[in-house]
Amino acid sequence: MALTLYVDTARWRAHHKHVQEQFPGLVPVCKGNGYGFGHERLSEEATRLGSDLLAVGTTYEAARIKDYFGGDLLVLTPYRRGEEPVPLPDRVVRSVSSIDGVYGLVGARVVIEVMSSMKRHGISEQDLPQLHQAIENVRLEGFAIHLPLDRTDGSDAVEEVIGWMDRLRAARLPLHTMFVSHLKADELVRLQQQFPQTRFRARIGTRLWLGDHEATQYRGAVLDVTRVTKGDRFGYRQQKAASDGFLVVVAGGTSHGVGLEAPKALHGVMPRAKGVARAGLATVNRNLSPFVWDGKQRWFAEPPHMQVSILFVPSDAAEPKVGDELVAHLRHTTTQFDRIVDC
Repeated sequence: MALTLYVDTARWRAHHKHVQEQFPGLVPVCKGNGYGFGHERLSEEATRLGSDLLAVGTTYEAARIKDYFGGDLLVLTPYRRGEEPVPLPDRVVRSVSSIDGVYGLVGARVVIEVMSSMKRHGISEQDLPQLHQAIENVRLEGFAIHLPLDRTDGSDAVEEVIGWMDRLRAARLPLHTMFVSHLKADELVRLQQQFPQTRFRARIGTRLWLGDHEATQYRGAVLDVTRVTKGDRFGYRQQKAASDGFLVVVAGGTSHGVGLEAPKALHGVMPRAKGVARAGLATVNRNLSPFVWDGKQRWFAEPPHMQVSILFVPSDAAEPKVGDELVAHLRHTTTQFDRIVDC
């Protein structure tokens, strides 16, 4: 009995090909938990796509993925002097976001990140005059710019990239390759038309692996079902059942990522009101689970355990049976499945 990730493999891969056609030369991203699929699986899929370069989050990920992927690996976290050395092959390319970082990677293959409106990391325009000497002792694979997802000020992503292209060109720096993130397909076409001598390579993770929501589904198997009546005590904390119904033990707990939720940016009155309502219910131990049964998302009976969750299903709903599977609305990037099934 397990928390299972079901994949409509043909549909999932058809989506990969569609994204690849929209973004020629794309660089698949495999970082964190492999977007819920794991490093080994995404390395295989990147190979299937014919990718020559796979982007990973850290040097530690690169050390693991190098055994699964035979092409080049691009580490997205910028190099910093004093970081723990991790043995890596020459096919690993390091990102750098400072002049000092470039000097610290003599002989290495590097991609230099420029500071975007994200304001996360990157070299500044003031750094450009110093780059000429710094890049003499590295193998420059190109420049990169990581753009924000939302542009609430109405600014144009393409214009931001063009601004940096113009600065780099004015500084007489090589512009053979520019790695970009969070651009639309038509925006990439605009850039390629304006700078035909530069190869633009889109680094894509979420849109590539998770862009077709109907291609994947998590389901948790029912392990036990216990009928309770109003007032019965149950669970670790011996709470009382609020009404008649069923306690349903389902595969999927905190070790799988069930109950974990990343903070969200809320826009608009209604989403904020729902957020306040959820917080209010949580203060009286009412937390909605990600599991769906009989057409409704069901409540946790108590906080999820390490490997299972206990749900309360009221008596007016169909009684679950051991072996049934409940669809679970889980975030791929925070979920660890027990098994994956291609179907």
